[in-house]
Order: sequence, then structure tokens, then C-alpha cells
Amino acid sequence: MTNPIHNSIARVLEQISGACEQAERSPEDVRLMMVTKTVEAARIREALASGQTLIGENKVQEINAKYDALADVAHDTHLIGHLQTNKIKDVIAQVSCIQSLDRVKLAHKLEQRLEFEDRTIDVLVQVNTSGEASKFGVAPEDTLALIEETLHCERIRIRGLMTIGANTTDESRIRACFRSLREIQAQARDRFADRAQFDELSMGMSGDMALAIAEGSTLVRVGSAIFGAR
Repeated sequence: MTNPIHNSIARVLEQISGACEQAERSPEDVRLMMVTKTVEAARIREALASGQTLIGENKVQEINAKYDALADVAHDTHLIGHLQTNKIKDVIAQVSCIQSLDRVKLAHKLEQRLEFEDRTIDVLVQVNTSGEASKFGVAPEDTLALIEETLHCERIRIRGLMTIGANTTDESRIRACFRSLREIQAQARDRFADRAQFDELSMGMSGDMALAIAEGSTLVRVGSAIFGAR
């Protein structure tokens, strides 16, 4: 009997491969993150059995609720949602990367907790490239200053940038968001080349991942195309 989740993952991987071919990129350069917001642990285990092992969660509470149920399955979890400073202590042991660093206060509080627990962690700087008030993220014009400040934090490793495309059907506006992030990446590499790599561009979701891949995404965050509508 075929597994619906595995079939959905296979379709998404085909779409990624097709988008890479169109963009004249190698599919190996784009990773799939399975977004497991509101998905119960049993279905996540099914997805992980496909061989895809990277999952993204939006809420600290969900990460903690599912942690024990997934502990015996090889996987890697990133926090992709907004992180409140009072939740830092509840999540840093459960994730390998926080993709939503968007303010200096969060960087400083994170550094303090990491020092206390003698840990290090990877982060992506979240940039609000659409300018939409409903989205979190540092403003594009303030991103380099945030990076500069965060680079003083010895236990935080900046690996790249993250953004969410504009909430619109206008593909030109969506692509502009992704292009903006790629331009900020180039600026960061020029200014901080000796201090961080900025290799990761986390951008693109179920509905716009082809546009993101065309603009240089290295990681697409896909939920509904795998698990169905929330």
C-alpha cells in the first residue's frame, strides 16, 4: 500500500528538481524542510521514514510537546517561528537552528542563556522583505546592523538569512522579496566575509518555492503540500 505522505514528499522533490532545472541549478543545492506546524507526532514519524530528516516548527510549545515522541527517530529540528525571549530556555536544547533571529535584544538574551548552559547554536537572521506589518523580521535596511551586533555574540553562529514572500498572487512582488534577501546576502558577505559564511537562504514555501529557487533559495519550507491544509 502506498503512503500518502511519502507520495506527497516525492511530488515536492520532483517540483524542487524541476524548479532547479529551470533555474539551471543543481537539486542538490536546495534542501527540503518539512514544516510540521499542528502535525501530530505519528504523522511526522511517517514523513521522517521517507528519508527526509529536516523539520521546522513554528512554536516552542509544539516542539516541546512532540520532543519525546520523536526522540528515537533521526531528525533535525529548526525553529522557524517568532521567538519570545522568555521562551529561549525552553527551546535551545531541542533545536539545532533558530531561523527567526530578528532583533538585538533576542541575540543578547540568547547569548546569555547559551553561556549559562555552555551551548552554541546556529541562527538565520529573519528579514521582513515584504514590509508587511503582519510579518516578523528585521527591516532590510537594518539587517547589516543586526548582523554586526550578533557577530559579537561568541555562542551564536550566523549561517544565513530567512524571509517569507509577500502575501499576494503577484509573482513579481513575491520574487522581489526573494531577490531582496539575495542582495542582502551579497552585502553581508562583502562586509563580514571573515566572520561568517551566510551560505543559507531560507525562502520559499508550498505556493512560491519555484520563485524562491529561481532567486537562489537553498532551503524551502514546505508544509501544506506534504501534510495537507492546516
